Amino acid sequence: MSDTPSDRLSFTCLGGGHGLYQTLLAARAAEAREINAVVTVADDGGSSGRLRRELDIIPPGDLRMALAALTAESEEGELWRDTLQHRFGGTGAMAGHAVGNLILAGLSDQLGNMQVALDTVARWTGSVGRVIPLCAEPLQIEADVAGLDDDPRVLRPVRGQVAVATTPGTVRRVRLLPSNPRATAEAVDAIMRADVVTIGPGSWFSSVIPHLLVPEIVDALNRTDATVAVVLNLSPEAGETHGFTTERHIHVLSQHAPGLNVDCFLADTLVCPTEGERTHLRRAAESVGAQIVFRDVRESTESGDVLNRHDPAKLAASLLTAAAAR
Repeated sequence: MSDTPSDRLSFTCLGGGHGLYQTLLAARAAEAREINAVVTVADDGGSSGRLRRELDIIPPGDLRMALAALTAESEEGELWRDTLQHRFGGTGAMAGHAVGNLILAGLSDQLGNMQVALDTVARWTGSVGRVIPLCAEPLQIEADVAGLDDDPRVLRPVRGQVAVATTPGTVRRVRLLPSNPRATAEAVDAIMRADVVTIGPGSWFSSVIPHLLVPEIVDALNRTDATVAVVLNLSPEAGETHGFTTERHIHVLSQHAPGLNVDCFLADTLVCPTEGERTHLRRAAESVGAQIVFRDVRESTESGDVLNRHDPAKLAASLLTAAAAR
């Protein structure tokens, strides 16, 4: 890649949690000219859930993780990254809280705006990108779940990100409460100005699909000139997508956002090792007007053992190739 800033691409990454963390590292590895993280705001568990309930704020946990992925590559930046992610131990009132969550909660209360709080922390940490909430209000996820009743045809509603992610049943469909929420103007603008937009990987029903249930986000994804790439998971998530094939991940995404146009789905080569399986995936991708690209994007150890995590450098190279091909 050229070292000329004007030749570098702008990345906007949609998601939450560990999946978004890896795509942000990939954007850094791609030497992106600009990086924006558009982050889900539906978490209701752990430290985020407690702060959300007690202070009526956007859950800060996924926002904090994105900030940590973007801190400066310096000794001070590393200290900030570790501090933002540090969790208090013990059994008292502070137990389990992440330092970054408390900083964001305090700043948003002091400044009156979570986006201003995020931009402030970004300045402190020498961030190489911007973290943007998907919506300006906290959201709830509600799912229709099968397998919780003696009759497998009966669907039961399950509400809350943690409850959906850990349900012993099979998630059929999810929705947001309130329905059709407004996206932040910053999120829409980041999608429209990007050269590459990534969706996923991550918990499919609780971190990926919620973005596609916000009408203004789908509209921006359809209007942007960016290459829109869905990064598929390396394996099914325990709980909400247990037993899901890669093909089913594509079908579920298109079911929730039938009007969405994407350019490509990016799958690891080990996900579907046979040509027959790849043919089925190609057909699934083509049914939503996209192509599927198979690349080695999995992290591995020095001894050659493969890990269930995307390798930022490999993912960066694959995304840059997809953008160049388009």
